[in-house]
Amino acid sequence: MLAMKVSKLEISLENKTLVAIDFTIERSLALVGQSGSGKSLTLKALLGMLPQKMACDLEVESDFTLRAGESVSFVPQNPFTALSPLTKIKKQFFVCEERIAELFASVGLDLSLLERFPPELSGGQLQRVIIAIALEANPKLILLDEPTTALDPQTRVMLLELLKRLQKEHGFKILFVTHDIVAASSLCEDICVIKEGKKVESGRLDEVLKNPRSEYTKVLIESNFASREFRK
Repeated sequence: MLAMKVSKLEISLENKTLVAIDFTIERSLALVGQSGSGKSLTLKALLGMLPQKMACDLEVESDFTLRAGESVSFVPQNPFTALSPLTKIKKQFFVCEERIAELFASVGLDLSLLERFPPELSGGQLQRVIIAIALEANPKLILLDEPTTALDPQTRVMLLELLKRLQKEHGFKILFVTHDIVAASSLCEDICVIKEGKKVESGRLDEVLKNPRSEYTKVLIESNFASREFRK
């Protein structure tokens, strides 16, 4: 699969520019920055879910067209609010039972969970259900919005290993928005660091970790490895 190049992404509101960045996803890219840096707006722009009052200029070079629910899937931050709590797990899918069974097997879930309701599952189980749903349409790109934040450390590691395996099996690209640069380093090959809607640094993730060029990136790395987060 060819690289996906976002040569231009500009988001504005009432003539004020909120985001103006570019980036390339070869296989897996971590989009990193403090809260309010524009990461969530970037995800919404790629999903076509920006508020109508915001203007968006998006130029993408790729071998697939961005279509949410088809070529693009989304895994949200909080698995406990992502599914309808009053609907059985099996009813949250839009494919046949045979396909659901395949998807459950791929994420390591027992089929008995299909008869349960979301509140009856753990956070790790729910996040794997959401990943299974994300795989329904065989997407070319999966957008991850801090999917490990609500999980305990052991489950976090398991989920990242699962995503790494699934990417190898299915060949989809990953854009991983996260505050956890340690998690990013275990899943992604490349990184794009943004601040106040602007790109401040990008490149191979391991190289940026070893030799960050900007003071902003240095602070993020130091804070993250000290506290595993850098929310402010």
